[in-house]
Amino acid sequence: MSSKLPIMPDTNRDTTADTFARVRRALGRTAPLTSAPIPPAIPQPITRLVHTDIGLPELFTSRAQAQKMHVEPATPDQLAAKVVGYLVGRGLRRIALPNSPLLDQLGIEPALKAAGLDARTWRDMTLDQLYDFDAAVTDVTYAIAETGSLVIQTNPEHGRAISLVPNVHIAIVEPQNCLPDLLDLMEKLQQTGIGNNVTIITGPSKTADIEGALVVGVHGPGEVRVFLLQ
Repeated sequence: MSSKLPIMPDTNRDTTADTFARVRRALGRTAPLTSAPIPPAIPQPITRLVHTDIGLPELFTSRAQAQKMHVEPATPDQLAAKVVGYLVGRGLRRIALPNSPLLDQLGIEPALKAAGLDARTWRDMTLDQLYDFDAAVTDVTYAIAETGSLVIQTNPEHGRAISLVPNVHIAIVEPQNCLPDLLDLMEKLQQTGIGNNVTIITGPSKTADIEGALVVGVHGPGEVRVFLLQ
């Protein structure tokens, strides 16, 4: 013979409404809020490691080199010769470029072709053909000083694969495009719009998925070289 014990109500457990009422009383409120409260301002030195525009190119150089990117200064007059010298010295013959007003202004494509390199812009290739290229030379939208990162906003004239497929990526950075940190980047993108893609590059591609062993250049360029305009 079995007997059932009566289920007694748990008088110690508040309902959701009771809980909110207790919280409201503790905060000194007599009724629910009609709008969300405005959060307090937080001093920038607490939220940002970089909160000044002084020395951003120098800080970017230091942080990028810590991320295994080689950064070399160059004047506009020196740049084309330095890019050509590096590519020829490494035996890199097929070079992909975006359709970039900055690279046009600096004369990069004509200099590469004059050196006997097979240089093609994004409009003159397909994605499948890009996999046969040795290196890419691109401009960048921003450079983040705090993290040493390159930011590229892609568009129909600058396909996102250009900086991701070839084994060597050469990036041209203008000092005025250096931003203090990622918070500034988010503010910029909020103003300009993200577009179809934003790529953030912090050093060569690397992974440690297999047995924790670090391997460089698996999912993208194994070398990232930056020329910082002076």
